[in-house]
Amino acid sequence: MSMATPSPRLDSVAAVAAHIDALVTIDPRLGRVRDIAGEVPPRVNRRGFAGMAKVICGQQVSVASASAIWSRFENLPGALDPVTYLTLTEEQVRATGFSGSKFRTVRAIAEAVAAGALDFDHLETLPAEEAVRALVAHKGIGPWTAEVYLMFCAGHRDVFPAGDLALLKAVQHGLDLAERPTIPQMVDMARFWTPHRSAAALLFWRYFAAMRDREGVLI
Repeated sequence: MSMATPSPRLDSVAAVAAHIDALVTIDPRLGRVRDIAGEVPPRVNRRGFAGMAKVICGQQVSVASASAIWSRFENLPGALDPVTYLTLTEEQVRATGFSGSKFRTVRAIAEAVAAGALDFDHLETLPAEEAVRALVAHKGIGPWTAEVYLMFCAGHRDVFPAGDLALLKAVQHGLDLAERPTIPQMVDMARFWTPHRSAAALLFWRYFAAMRDREGVLI
């Protein structure tokens, strides 16, 4: 694979590596971050309605809790299809561990898909900022949810969830910054890594994990 034309989807180790190679060419400071992070695997989840439901499931809960709730939810008959989801009652969905607000958010997404107002396939063809705007137009979807969906479900190559605390900590540590970037500062910094911002996020998440194992939690 040519470093000049890396895969548009971050769905393999090779694709992520090609994007990171391009990143280090753009910003040589990331070479040290790559050396510490090691191999950076892709993070690929289901696409479409089911993928968005999984992202919403993981909002504001621990990884372990989200995994347990999702295991129950995905085994609920009809839960992973927008049309059949609309036939489920709030009681059925909340029995899996979903909160009332998450039930309503997923229902709003299901209604939008069923009505043709939300086309997940079309989102994958849009530039990152436009795709985020299209998603946050739907009630219950904020920037973080939109960006995480685009990265992990759509495999979008140019998204950076600047509001993610682990990323902010990792960027401060990895680039030896005097202070942790604010979210607006991080948005501006990440623009320098276009069109490889998703790979930058994966790299810094992996770096955060490596440094946490080596030095304890980054603060």
